[in-house]
Amino acid sequence: MHSGCVATRSPDPKNVHGTPPIDAVSLAIVEQLQEDGRRPYAAIGKAVGLSEAAVRQRVQKLLDQGVMQIVAVTDPLTVGLRRQAMVGINVEGDLDPVADALTAMDEVEYVVVTAGSFDLLIEIVCEDDDHLLETINKRIRTLPGVRSTESFVYLKLRKQTYTWGTR
Repeated sequence: MHSGCVATRSPDPKNVHGTPPIDAVSLAIVEQLQEDGRRPYAAIGKAVGLSEAAVRQRVQKLLDQGVMQIVAVTDPLTVGLRRQAMVGINVEGDLDPVADALTAMDEVEYVVVTAGSFDLLIEIVCEDDDHLLETINKRIRTLPGVRSTESFVYLKLRKQTYTWGTR
């Protein structure tokens, strides 16, 4: 696919990293990078009204604060990962040890604590159905505290964007 930029904002006065929320100019820089993660700092500066050096400094600060990442986004199918699934997990007891163990697994791309039918939702990316089964059955279901899982195997990806960081 393409390079992209993933940025997050918190509605709190300080974000999850304890830093102040970002200003409108930094948000504009993030938007520029979300359109093209390889856009030159000079072009970004022209679009947001800053010098190239000022953009470079702000981008580095955003990266250092953990506000955003600049990453290459791939289509899993093109790199040999043909099976994706969302897995809902119910946990007995403390969620943190289970969430930490899931976070450490290479196949797990996304871990969120939720309210509702599941305690945790994870996204896993695997090579094939056998790899998916092994990951769920032998590694996830056997974690201490995991009470149950429900898998939602992806048949077709219709939309995936990374522009939500500045809305």
